[in-house]
Amino acid sequence: MPLALHPPLQPQNLVRAIRAQVPRKALRDVRNRLAFGKAAPLSDELIYIDPRAVTHRYIPNPNQGAPRFRRSHSGHIATGDWDLSVAPLTGNIKEEAIQQHFLEGVPWEQTALFAKLSRDIAEKGMVDECHSVDELRARYERMDRLYDEASRTGKLLPKNALPDYFRREHGGIFVHIDRNGRAIRSGGGMHRFAVARLLGLTEVPAQVGVVHFEAVKNGLLAAYRRQS
Repeated sequence: MPLALHPPLQPQNLVRAIRAQVPRKALRDVRNRLAFGKAAPLSDELIYIDPRAVTHRYIPNPNQGAPRFRRSHSGHIATGDWDLSVAPLTGNIKEEAIQQHFLEGVPWEQTALFAKLSRDIAEKGMVDECHSVDELRARYERMDRLYDEASRTGKLLPKNALPDYFRREHGGIFVHIDRNGRAIRSGGGMHRFAVARLLGLTEVPAQVGVVHFEAVKNGLLAAYRRQS
């Protein structure tokens, strides 16, 4: 992609690029590749996971060596036992709302999720990148379109095929990779992940999170990459 067409370098995206820590991520990419070559993860890298094989979620516990990782840590290589701080996936308010809406026909605005997010917008001014209830409605209209497309085609499109594309798979389903190469759910992309699980999809795009040093050393990230 020509630099002029690269979204993080466009003037209108400067603030977003800084908030997403793109310069720091670019330096991380250089260090990772110098140390591990092509086996190293790239920040915001697009990988493909089987949602059915993702059975655990990451539980931050800083006092026990499990830091609170965010999207800004994408592509970070970490040693230690942080990847052992996990719990089985359980239902959550977003997944419940998606099931109610798509399986039972409950309007979004009648779900507990929509009510909660509306309150959060009133109290905090912004939630899930929405500054108003109208923006929240538009977000869930896009979710309806995403579900219809995925139901029809049997797949989720990667971020680079969507109108809101910013950088690699930034904003996608966020997963860490543990020492054994297992994908662990963490943070963002819960809507897309819940839709994938609801539809029984077997392969979906995801944004790489933190990767355990042992997984990088043993080349385990290769299993999540598509050969170009």
